Amino acid sequence: MKLLDRYILKNFLITYVFTVLITLLIICVIDFTEKIDNFRKFNPPASEILFDYYANLIPYYANYLSPLLVFIATVFFTARMAARTEIIAIFSSGVSFLRMLVPYFIGSAMLALFTFYMVGWVIPRANKIRLGFEYKYIEDQYYFNQRNFHIKVAPKLYAYLESYNNASLTGYKFTLEHIEGNQLKEKLTSDRIVWEPKKKKWTVYDYRIRKIDGLTETITKGVQIDTTLNLSPKDFENDKNRFEELTLTQLNDYIDLLRLRGADGVETYLLEKYTRFTHPFAFIILTIIGVVVSARKSRRGSGLQIAFGFILAFVYLLFFMLAKGIAESGTIPAIVAVWLPNIIFAAIGFVLYKTLPR
Repeated sequence: MKLLDRYILKNFLITYVFTVLITLLIICVIDFTEKIDNFRKFNPPASEILFDYYANLIPYYANYLSPLLVFIATVFFTARMAARTEIIAIFSSGVSFLRMLVPYFIGSAMLALFTFYMVGWVIPRANKIRLGFEYKYIEDQYYFNQRNFHIKVAPKLYAYLESYNNASLTGYKFTLEHIEGNQLKEKLTSDRIVWEPKKKKWTVYDYRIRKIDGLTETITKGVQIDTTLNLSPKDFENDKNRFEELTLTQLNDYIDLLRLRGADGVETYLLEKYTRFTHPFAFIILTIIGVVVSARKSRRGSGLQIAFGFILAFVYLLFFMLAKGIAESGTIPAIVAVWLPNIIFAAIGFVLYKTLPR
């Protein structure tokens, strides 16, 4: 790596880190101001506020805003180089524009790889602690209030609950049906089922099992029996933003589970999965666009270029959120929705590279 590459790479990364730190400081101050009433009401320990909440909120927002921040950092640093005539000196020494992009590409690729590791495994674990704090001290206590709950727990096995109580881990008016084709083979009915944390099983009380074999039917009754189901109390807990708590491996397993059950809402988890793969590519695309729009020296200073960079970055985020919203409604496939903003802005970057004077 040449001296010029080290200079650009070093200052690009320093500018990015500085931009992230300043932005996160502002976010934390605003967030603390918004939640100070909750902190006074529930009086959580200061250690939990600092280490359980804010220490895990920082990487969440750092990741969420990273494409925007890397773009702003690129525009700011490159426009400053252009204003000091450094880019003209670089071109005068025989370095082409594409060659000058190499350290930017290396820096954005480093950030992309680091971000992929973070969003795949580190941030989900941090989100689990952060969301646990929010459910305890900020959000209202959650109660599962859905009635007549149906769920597919195996390819030919269907469960039903009239109601469920989160506090006692108890389900009422439970039914488990084994259906092959359009024929009922076996049906278990019970007044209540209770989750046993030590056994990791459900205990079924006052049950009645009806087995059907052609024209033959047998009925078995009992007071208590343990059963293992592809169902747990987590299925009745608050599932708001649950996808944020799952590592990439856990996310794949949960998507397979939802598909097995034939459950709704798979698109939300697919969007999260594909976003974790496409999110790092945004670093490279927006970095290249940032260099293209800010490498030209302007007599009016770098303010206009930085403002243009802000507009482009916000348009990208707006377009990304719009595409996700359309995908959640089922209008377009999830994988198309998350890749579309990157593809469009890659095309925009290519057009800008070909048309803007440098």
